[in-house]
Amino acid sequence: MKFKPDIFTILLLGAIALASFLPATGNAGSFLATASTVAVALLFFFHGAALSREQIVAGASHWRLHILITALTFVFFPLVVLPINGMSNLAPSWMPADLGLGFLYLGVLPSAVSSSIAYTAMARGNVPAAICSAAASNVFGMMLTPFLLLLVVSSAGSGDFEIGKALKDIVFQLLLPFAVGHAMRPWIGGFLGRHENLMTRYDKCVIWLIVYSAFSHSVESGLWQNLPIKAIVLTILLCIGLLALFMFFARFLVRRFGFSLEDEAAVVFCGSKKSLASGLPMAKVLFSGHPGFGMIVLPIMCYNQVQIILGAILAQKYREKIARSHPEEAEAL
Repeated sequence: MKFKPDIFTILLLGAIALASFLPATGNAGSFLATASTVAVALLFFFHGAALSREQIVAGASHWRLHILITALTFVFFPLVVLPINGMSNLAPSWMPADLGLGFLYLGVLPSAVSSSIAYTAMARGNVPAAICSAAASNVFGMMLTPFLLLLVVSSAGSGDFEIGKALKDIVFQLLLPFAVGHAMRPWIGGFLGRHENLMTRYDKCVIWLIVYSAFSHSVESGLWQNLPIKAIVLTILLCIGLLALFMFFARFLVRRFGFSLEDEAAVVFCGSKKSLASGLPMAKVLFSGHPGFGMIVLPIMCYNQVQIILGAILAQKYREKIARSHPEEAEAL
């Protein structure tokens, strides 16, 4: 078998390289952040227009699926990273206390919204369930994350989180565009259905924009100057291990409970991802003035890049598997 490199994966690596050498800073960074917000809102608008009322009701009522994703995000993940605490005897010798605290913080973060849904859509998985679970994870995560962090590390301060602003952003940037798009389904739903490839390309463009924007922010924060190369490499390897573990664990649980392949894609992507968009703003509040802030946010920044790259590869695999399981739909496409 000949190895064929995935063009989208190469583009993602190119985005990381571009952000490393030419990050978007200042006015360009602000413009990129605004463009990312608009792009994500349009993503939800298009998905709202493309989905039928029956699909949305089926996704929202899939309570067993939502419980499984919530348990992976807020129960199993914090338990797995608990021994990694830099103050624990089980922590690796190379890990400073602040970096260990960063992994605890990573464990209690909510699921990523835009990339989880975009990858589920790329994989032709259960998009309505992914939208409901990812949005709910962020709504409750803004309240659960500080509480869970206080449980897993007593030295962390409680901080004052802007829960109202976070809820407002989720409503106006995610749920409202989705509802407006669904209301306009009678006028544009047919066009989106006939041009499904355009939707897939737009999903990929949004993911690429998220990668470049997020990594630009990481580089601008002085990541490469403030941390030794060894710690960065080992952190990336640990993030890869955590992501692989939860992807395999999610797939095992889904198959154990007898869910469909489409549901499996939603659980794997929603249950294994962590939100950089929610994580960095909350970290600025919770760890304000902390001298080791760079180390604390390193795990979420590395994990975000790893989950995007590996997620893109896995989404393509799921898309092929789901297409093979529905040969009549694949032939129509």
